[in-house]
Parts: sequence; C-alpha cells; structure tokens
Amino acid sequence: MSDFNSQIIDEFHENDGTVSAMGFGRHLVVLHSTCAKSGADRVSPLLGLPDGAGGRFIVGSAAGSPKNPSWVYNLRKNPHVTVEWASDGSGIETHSATATELDPAAREQAWQTFTSMSSQFIEYMKTAQGRVFPIFRLTPTD
Repeated sequence: MSDFNSQIIDEFHENDGTVSAMGFGRHLVVLHSTCAKSGADRVSPLLGLPDGAGGRFIVGSAAGSPKNPSWVYNLRKNPHVTVEWASDGSGIETHSATATELDPAAREQAWQTFTSMSSQFIEYMKTAQGRVFPIFRLTPTD
C-alpha cells in the first residue's frame, strides 16, 4: 500500500471517519478485499457515496487511468468484502458486504451522483482513453 493511502486510512481512523484530504470528508470507504491473483488481503481507500438503501457506491476511476484499478478485479473474482465507512452520527461502522457491479442503466444513474459531487470525475474521463469506469454497490450482509 502506498504511503499516501496509508496516511488517508490513518486519518480516517484517527478522526472517527472524517478525512480532510482530497475532499473525502465523511465519504471515505476503506475496502478490504481478497487479491484475485494471490489471495492476499488488500486494503483500498475509496470515495464511497450512499446508495440510498444502507450501502455505498464505489467507482473504479483510478484517477483517469486507461486501466481498471486492481480492486475491480478482486471484487469481480470475490465479491465478499469487509468495508469501513463513517456512520451517520459519529464514528466508523464496519460491515461484511457483497460487492455487485452495476448494470449500464444503474451505472449511469450512480455516475451522475459521482460527477455531481466532484467535477474531477469528468476530468478523469479525458485521460481514460474511452474506458468506462465500473461502479459497484457495497451492500452490507450483517
């Protein structure tokens, strides 16, 4: 894990789910997944937006890279994950969850939520070489 990711996760834990860096605020999700290749545990800090049903949406933008982030492949192979996110009050919630990749219609609706939160997602599209960013719904199972 990069030093930057470690710092973001540390700030998340130290501030009961609030992160000042990069506009995360209380929208950081710490995704714990299983590596598709090695089976090792992986941890990824991601922007997670409420799905309106008690879960979160996450987007595989990889900051506009033409390639999907590795966590996308991890979720496609093993959708059973553990996630941490800021609770509605204060503090952090930890859930067992299932990650489901959205179909094109649902993806488009969720994509509008991401772009309305930050125009940076629109900028990412300029460098992604036509890649469509996958979006997943994280649904708690506990």
